[in-house]
Amino acid sequence: MTYHYSVGAQTYQFADLKTVLAKATPARSGDYLAGVAAETYAERMAARVCLAEIPLTTFLEDLIIPYETDEVTRLIVDTHDKQAFAEISHLTVGDFRDWLLSDIADSATLKRVAHGITPEMAAAVSKLMRNQDLILVAKKCHVTTAFRNTIGLPGHISVRLQPNHPTDDMRGIAASMLDGLLYGAGDAVIGINPATDSIPALMDLYCLVDEVINQYEIPTQSCILTHVTNQIQLIERGAPVDLVFQSIAGTEKTNKSFGIDIALLKEAQSAALSLNRGTVGCNVMYFETGQGSALSANANFGVDQQTCEARAYAVARHLSPLLTNTVVGFIGPEYLYDGKQIIRAGLEDHFCGKLLGVPLGCDVCYTNHAEADQDDMDTLMTLLATAGLTFIMGIPGADDIMLNYQTTSFHDVLYLRKVLGLKAAPEFEAWLKKMQIMDANGQVKPIEQAHHMLQNMPKHLLSA
Repeated sequence: MTYHYSVGAQTYQFADLKTVLAKATPARSGDYLAGVAAETYAERMAARVCLAEIPLTTFLEDLIIPYETDEVTRLIVDTHDKQAFAEISHLTVGDFRDWLLSDIADSATLKRVAHGITPEMAAAVSKLMRNQDLILVAKKCHVTTAFRNTIGLPGHISVRLQPNHPTDDMRGIAASMLDGLLYGAGDAVIGINPATDSIPALMDLYCLVDEVINQYEIPTQSCILTHVTNQIQLIERGAPVDLVFQSIAGTEKTNKSFGIDIALLKEAQSAALSLNRGTVGCNVMYFETGQGSALSANANFGVDQQTCEARAYAVARHLSPLLTNTVVGFIGPEYLYDGKQIIRAGLEDHFCGKLLGVPLGCDVCYTNHAEADQDDMDTLMTLLATAGLTFIMGIPGADDIMLNYQTTSFHDVLYLRKVLGLKAAPEFEAWLKKMQIMDANGQVKPIEQAHHMLQNMPKHLLSA
């Protein structure tokens, strides 16, 4: 179906729905690289006017990637909740924006309709929104999950403690873990990106984190971010696996480039559930995504990168994860050129994920060759925390020395919790107070407890 908009003597024509979506997207380098972006501001605004007038029902009929050739499309169509959609089925995209911003769309209502919203609908309406609109609506979307603690409660923000080390040195990892715990980080997950995919080395990492969690009786969960097939092998060998990790994307071809499909993810979920290691819940999956992954795999099929990203959240939603993380600036300036584009993308991703019912956190980050700096990251993380972000990263000095990118530090969550009055996950906060890392007023005092915790750290981790 062709879409068009006329203003004066000028008529803008768009060949199909995916073209309208792409042309209506705020400017970003990845869409220019893909050749799908609007060529002028006037064309972008014309596409947005067209998009605003498209009924939401069109997204169930005019599929941007064919049903027959893409399992993510099939998942979106086959799992669409028609009853949930009925409440909004009469709306156009523009009407949907107005409805989302209204008081009628409160938290209970948004939760009720979430499974009736497709990723393409969420992406479409985000393209008509200002940054403040994305924040206001996301703030109303409450997505709560649980494993050994409860993640995503209103008024809370959690932290993935990321103690990466370039050689997987056990003492270096243990030191970073201790550092983060003393600053109140780690309630989302203690998650390590390993430097190796050696199964014995991965087993050592699992045992290390499990030993620390058990030694201090920490109500949190661990994850080693290796390929899902390695994690299935490790579960079969008796590794203490809490969460299963995998990078996912919004097209079948991109996921194949990662060596995965939906069936494999379900197999991994079943394997993790069989261990029954959760105490307050059974959300066992941890996913990471990022705008630009489909294009980098030559698997975007002419779809803009933000819509591809939203489609990844359909995969996540299907597997009920504890955590989903948009690693927003990690892929590089080829896809998000500068701080402005990274900020916009982070707000879009958070809005779309939460609107679809996904527990979305954000790695507020940039690569060293991007036109961005830590002030941009301060802005984005403050905006996201205001919008109800589920979790951020916590890394020593905000500098990941293994992955070589810039992100957020242990100190950053103290800032967010203090300025915005946010709390850690309730079970984890109780543990912080029991360990006297946090006082009764919620103030973290790391130095006073360092000696005590070092005394109780497993001795083999401290030996020379």
